[in-house]
Amino acid sequence: MRTGLLRTLNIVKVGLRSIARNKLRSALTILGIVIGVGCVIVTGGIGNGASASIQANISSLGANYIMIFPGAVTQGGARIFSAQSSLTEEDAKAMKTECPAVSYVSPGVRSGGQVVAGENNWATEIFGTDVDWPFIRSWNIVQGSFFTESEVKGAAKVAVLGNSVRENLFPDSDPIGAIIRVKSVPFKVVGVLEKKGGSTMGNDQDDQIVIPYTTAMKRITGNNRLGLVQVSAKSPHEIQDAMAEIKALLRQRHRLGPGQDDDFMMRSQEEIAATASETTKTLSTLLASIAVVSLLVGGIGIMNIMLVSVTERTREIGIRMALGAKSRHVLAQFLLEAVTLSLVGGGIGVALGIGVSRLVAKYAGWPVAVDPSSIAIAFGFSALIGIFFGFYPARKAAALDPIEALRYE
Repeated sequence: MRTGLLRTLNIVKVGLRSIARNKLRSALTILGIVIGVGCVIVTGGIGNGASASIQANISSLGANYIMIFPGAVTQGGARIFSAQSSLTEEDAKAMKTECPAVSYVSPGVRSGGQVVAGENNWATEIFGTDVDWPFIRSWNIVQGSFFTESEVKGAAKVAVLGNSVRENLFPDSDPIGAIIRVKSVPFKVVGVLEKKGGSTMGNDQDDQIVIPYTTAMKRITGNNRLGLVQVSAKSPHEIQDAMAEIKALLRQRHRLGPGQDDDFMMRSQEEIAATASETTKTLSTLLASIAVVSLLVGGIGIMNIMLVSVTERTREIGIRMALGAKSRHVLAQFLLEAVTLSLVGGGIGVALGIGVSRLVAKYAGWPVAVDPSSIAIAFGFSALIGIFFGFYPARKAAALDPIEALRYE
């Protein structure tokens, strides 16, 4: 047993001495593994961070969220987009009263324009909603209050500011009670929304002013049709039921026959999440493929250098085998050298990957989440690369004929 241990230690010593003897060549050999492992960690971190960020943004849309948009209509056998919205205020009210799986409903009217407060002005989105909107979007008020149902019915000129609008219009003062002018129409500020950040489309959710939808129709757009309807189902399990009920109700109200297409479109939070998940999965797969190719290139580099090493050390191998070394000892030595190069490259690659990930998160502002499992996988894969690509050169060395090896010049 002691003899076997001494032999193993001798194999390790000889292998490490051979690596140290060619420092520059060894460094260049492990460079491919370093880059490959670093790429695996960085790309995995970017993919995980992007996925987490998108899912967080989708969750910020609201609870059990469903959006209904006006859609294309069929005229003369062709599908066309009508300039007139197919959704009405009565449609929204019917959804709330006639759809059992629906909890909250808010008609929506969108516009845009210049908003002025004193000497400050800001171009932003103007969004008309109902009193249910904060509950649908799970959006809290951090200053003041939301407008009331009586203010919606009376088309009151009141407004709730998004955080970005508040920062630009009232950087150093309290906006509650202040008068702002939206498209030259005076509005009283009654509340400020909490900060939510960017949406899944990349736009700033806080860059908007929320007013009663009735006011938006009368004072801003001059149109009695809705741009969308936002709905919250009673529970996550009832989202599909709510969508089915809304579809049946709208088809009935819009008098669509069995053979006619819907003149509206619906998107649920689940569908948005599934689409986003598929997109991030595709991106992660693409990035992982690039990283794997880098690792394979590094592995090929190890094989190439080990084959050169076998050729250079043919006479040394012959001497060792003549002194009693077995083929398995030679195989173990060269395999050890290949795995050592790979593991050293893997360790440096892990450190490099974590460092680059932190730099990307700090300076590029990208969401990066390095998963410990990706570190373990990358490091383990680098070891497998060393074994796989080192085995052939090691076997070739072990198969050398001692007499022929001693004659090699």
